[in-house]
Amino acid sequence: MSKPSILQVAKSVFAAATGIQTNKNREQDFQHGSLSAYVIGGVLFTITLIGVIALVVSMVL
Repeated sequence: MSKPSILQVAKSVFAAATGIQTNKNREQDFQHGSLSAYVIGGVLFTITLIGVIALVVSMVL
């Protein structure tokens, strides 16, 4: 199997962050993916989530 695409990494990061990642996909990520891609994806996901929450709160207040 080849390296996962950017879309597959994003999908995996989202699934892991929301707690719906399957064991099969998690094992596949560890076998074929690079750690740096998932760390960068996780950091970007976290920054985006914080930004969205801040935007929603500022719109409500």
